Amino acid sequence: MNALLIYMVKSAVYLAGFYLVYRLFLGSDTMYRRNRTFILLSVISALILPLITVETTKPVNIPVFGKVLSEIFVTAGNMDQSDNPWSASLLGYRWLSAVYFAGLAFFVLKLAIDFFELAVLIRRRDKNGSHIIRFSGFNTAGFSAFGYVFISTRLTQEEAGEIIRHEQNHLNHHHSSDIVFIELIKAVQWFNPFIHLFSRSLRAVHEYQADEECISLGTPVNNYQRILLNQIFKSRIFTVSNSFSNPSLVKKRMIMMTRSRSKSLANLKLIVVLPVIAMLMLAFSTCPEQEQLTVNNREILAEMPPPPPPPVSGDVNAIPGEATVAKSGIEPFVVVEQMPMFPGGEIELLNYLKENIIYPESAAARGIQGKVIVRFSVDADGRVTRESVLKGVDPLLDEEALRVVRTLPRFSPGRQGGKAVPVWYMVPINFALK
Repeated sequence: MNALLIYMVKSAVYLAGFYLVYRLFLGSDTMYRRNRTFILLSVISALILPLITVETTKPVNIPVFGKVLSEIFVTAGNMDQSDNPWSASLLGYRWLSAVYFAGLAFFVLKLAIDFFELAVLIRRRDKNGSHIIRFSGFNTAGFSAFGYVFISTRLTQEEAGEIIRHEQNHLNHHHSSDIVFIELIKAVQWFNPFIHLFSRSLRAVHEYQADEECISLGTPVNNYQRILLNQIFKSRIFTVSNSFSNPSLVKKRMIMMTRSRSKSLANLKLIVVLPVIAMLMLAFSTCPEQEQLTVNNREILAEMPPPPPPPVSGDVNAIPGEATVAKSGIEPFVVVEQMPMFPGGEIELLNYLKENIIYPESAAARGIQGKVIVRFSVDADGRVTRESVLKGVDPLLDEEALRVVRTLPRFSPGRQGGKAVPVWYMVPINFALK
C-alpha cells in the first residue's frame, strides 16, 4: 500500500481517537484555554504520531548454528504491468490518489479565495493606521483576522462597540493563527470528518473565550445575548476569520455564557488521552524481522553445542524437512579449525548468490517480500547438501532461495584435526520490492 495512503489513514485514526476524548470528557467544560490547547496539540500529534512506529518483540525460534553469511539483498526489477494480475489494484490506487489531490486542490483554492478577499478589504482600509476596518456589502456583522477587526457600517454604535470588544479578544489571543493552521490541515485531511469536527470545536472555543472576557468586563449577559441574536441571521462567514455572528454556534454560546465555571480538578480528565495514545500506537506497532545475523558471531557460535543428531537409517542422514543426501553418519560441525573455502573466497560466494538469485515475477506482482533464511551443509567432499529453509516467507521466495543454494559449486571442504568434515552454513536472503 502506498506510504502516503498509510500515513493518511493512521493520522485520521489518531484524530478520531483524540476527538472522541474531547467530545466525551472535555467539550462541556468551561476551561477554554485548556480545551483550545488540547485541540491544537491533538491535531499536531495526529500529524507526528503516525511517523513513530513502536516495535514489539516476539520469541525467536530460529536456531542459530553454523557459519552465518552476510545478508543478501534482492530487489525486484521492473515488470511488464500488462502481465501483472495486480495491475487493477494499482490502477485503483491511482484513481484514489487522483480523487485525493482533486479534493486537496479544491480546499486550497477555497482557502486562497478567502485570503484574497481579506487582502482586498485590508488594502482598501482608511490610511489612518487603525486596525478597525469598516465595510459594507457583506451579510455579516463583524469578524477579525490577521490583526484587524472588520465591522459592518450598518451597525448601531452600541452594537459596533460590543462586537469590536469581542473581536479584539480574538486578536489578543491570536485566534487567527489557530484558524489558519486548522484550515491548512483541513485541506490536507479533507476526507476525514474528524478534522472538520475539530475545526468546529476550535471555533466554538474561540467564541466562548471571547464571550467570557466580554462578560467578565461588565457587559450584562442579557444585553450581550440580545446583540448576538440581532445579528445571528445575517451572517456570511469567512473561512479564515473568527465571526461574531456565526449562526451554527449561537445556541451553544448562550448556554456556555450561563454555565458555572469548571473546577481545576477537571484537568485530571486529560489523563484519559494517555491510554488512547498507547492503544493506537500498539495497534500500529510492528513486529520486526529477526535481528540481522552477521558474520562476526563466530565466537558465539563456537560456544554453542551442536544440534542433537538426527535419526539415522542406514547411511542416510534423515533430517525432517530438509533435502537429505546419502552420506556418512557424521553430523555437520558448527565451527571447525579450517572452515570450508568457496572458490575465490567469501566475497565471491556472496557475489555468486546475489548475481544468481532472481526475484520471482509472480511474487513481485503479488507484493510478496521478506527475509528467507536458508541453512545448508558443505560436506566432506565440498558439495552443498542438506539445504533447507529455517525461516520462510512464501513458497515462491523460499524455493528461489533453495534453488540458488543448490547450484553452488564445490567448496574446499572444512577440516577438523586435519580431517575433512561437513560444516553447517546459514544465509539470510532479503527479498525487497522497490
